[in-house]
Amino acid sequence: MKTTPPPASPPPATFQGTCTLVGAGPGDPELLTLKALKAIQAATVLLVDDLVSDAIVAHASPTARIVYVGKRGGCQSTPQAFIEKLMLMAVNEGENVVRLKGGDPFIFGRGGEEVEHLRAAGVQVTVINGITAGLAGLTSLGAPLTHREHAHGVVFVTGHAKPGDAGIDWRQLAATARDAKLTLVIYMGVSGAAHIEHELLTGLPASTPVAIIQHASLPHQRYAVATLGTLQATITRKGLASPSVIVVGDVVHGVTAAASAADTAPAAAKRRVTG
Repeated sequence: MKTTPPPASPPPATFQGTCTLVGAGPGDPELLTLKALKAIQAATVLLVDDLVSDAIVAHASPTARIVYVGKRGGCQSTPQAFIEKLMLMAVNEGENVVRLKGGDPFIFGRGGEEVEHLRAAGVQVTVINGITAGLAGLTSLGAPLTHREHAHGVVFVTGHAKPGDAGIDWRQLAATARDAKLTLVIYMGVSGAAHIEHELLTGLPASTPVAIIQHASLPHQRYAVATLGTLQATITRKGLASPSVIVVGDVVHGVTAAASAADTAPAAAKRRVTG
C-alpha cells in the first residue's frame, strides 16, 4: 500500500533587494563618510529620518524614491513597526534600500532593533557608521571628550527612557563619573534637564562645567556653557531646545580655552548663545 508523502515545506523566502543602514552623521554633509555617500548615491529607495538634513538627501539619485519616516520625541512619529514593514516590502520588490539615520545607526538610532527584525525575516543587513552628535558637538567647540588629565572615558547616555522603563539611575551614574573621571554625553535630555540636574548633583559638584549644543555641526548650531548647578536655568534662559546634546565634565573647560585661543574660529563654532 502506497503512502502519500507529506507536502514539501515551502522554500524560504528569497529577497532580491539589499538593505543598508547608513549613518548620516550630525547634519553637516561634509561629515559623511565616503562609504555612506556611495550608499546614498546607489540607493533606489531611501527611508529618511527626521533629523537628516536636506543637503545630505540631495546626494541621492534623481530616480530614487525618498520616503520620510521621522521619529522625534514629543512629536508625531512614524511607528517603528511601520518603518520595518516598509523596509521589508522594498527589499522584497528588489530595491536597493538605504535606511538613512541621523548620527550613527547604532547610537540611539534604533538601528539594533531594525537589524534584529530584518535578520529574523532572512534579510542580510549592512551597517555604515556615522559621526554621532555627541562627538561632533563638543569637537565643533574645540574641546575633546576625553583627556589624559581630565577624563579617562566617556559615557553616551539617553535622557529619555521609553514608556514603562525606569530609565537611567542618575545618582549611580554621577558617582561613577566622579570616581572614574568620566565625561557624560546626554542625548535627548533637554526636556528632563531639571530632573537630571537634581539627580547628578547628588554625586557631582554644582561647579562641574556643562555644555549644551543644539543642532550640532549645522550652520545654525547654538551652544551655551554653564555649570551643573545652573543647567536647567541656562537652557530656559537661552531658549535652547531639541535636538541638543548635553556634555557634563571637566573637558568642557576646553571650550573656553579654545575660544580664547582662536578669535577667528568658524561661525558655527562661535555662535554662543548670549544673554
